[in-house]
Amino acid sequence: MEKNFDSLQLDFQKMGGLVPAIVQDSYTAKVLMLGFMNEEAYRATVETGKVTFYSRSRQCLWTKGETSGHYLQVVSMAADCDCDTLLIKAIPHGPVCHTGSDTCWGEKNETNILFLSYLQDFIVRRHEEMPEKSYTTSLFKAGVNRMAQKVGEEAVETVIEATNGTDDRLIYEASDLIYHLIVLLTSKGHRIEELAEELKKRHKE
Repeated sequence: MEKNFDSLQLDFQKMGGLVPAIVQDSYTAKVLMLGFMNEEAYRATVETGKVTFYSRSRQCLWTKGETSGHYLQVVSMAADCDCDTLLIKAIPHGPVCHTGSDTCWGEKNETNILFLSYLQDFIVRRHEEMPEKSYTTSLFKAGVNRMAQKVGEEAVETVIEATNGTDDRLIYEASDLIYHLIVLLTSKGHRIEELAEELKKRHKE
């Protein structure tokens, strides 16, 4: 978890010592739940990396998942423009709602296209840290020509599976293609979102 949360200047007094805390899945961007924090709950969240709320009915702190094991692992936190509401991006370890639903609105929280942004964030960290024995690191060390070659190889394999293979293998090879393309983009200082923006410009209803 990032360690700059102490710099958040939250206004706990506006609502009598509490701030609403909106929890959003960091992978899917799906809103998972809404809770309330007092300053003590906020500090506990920062220190443990697990979302901790203040229960207005029981008048005590409670860490989400302390009985079910379905913790909310904090990825980032941000205050709104008035500093009286908190947005928490987290990784849910199981269903969030006490009813067993993925969210408190009964919605499915499924991986979607936004995972590609998360994946590129991970690849960027690999580029910055260059850990040993990482395949991604080996690609960066091999250079742009090798990365571009891998994109070409995976594109050919995707075409082969599309024309003379199985659907399962098509998905597998196309996933390899997207992964290696993101690695190449990262090496050139670009983001997958730039491709989405370019396609948006071209799109006409």
